[in-house]
Amino acid sequence: MPDAPIVRPVRPDDFDRWLPLWDGYNAFYGRTGETALPAAVTQATWARFFDAYEPVWALVAEADGKLLGLVHYLFHRSTTMLTPNCYLQDLFTAPEARGRGVGEGLIEAVYDAARAAGLSTVYWQTQETNATARRLYDRVATASGFMVYRKRL
Repeated sequence: MPDAPIVRPVRPDDFDRWLPLWDGYNAFYGRTGETALPAAVTQATWARFFDAYEPVWALVAEADGKLLGLVHYLFHRSTTMLTPNCYLQDLFTAPEARGRGVGEGLIEAVYDAARAAGLSTVYWQTQETNATARRLYDRVATASGFMVYRKRL
């Protein structure tokens, strides 16, 4: 029986094990091949996790020496609240680890980090068609009813 996954902050020496998860996350959202993120974006994202001046963090789920999932989140100010919000930006579980509580454990760890920082809100978004993730999200949070609009400039 494999060890239960533990959730912990990402470490600089995790890069080679984090990268396949990051690539899998991006592939899920169609960022692969010609539409792949530039390597400079990946490198900058990784560097932000270890920059004390950046409000961006990463956690990973690990079991038996293997990284099974990642979550990236950031804190930001709001015009409607005194305390910052926490935006859970990226969440991905390796396909072979799905159904083992990895995603829920990562979300709960973000809740814990937000609480520890004195924040009262964690939010995120996903595609309407992401039925697998939405089943989890419907268990651990409440949909806000907002739609997301975007224009690339």
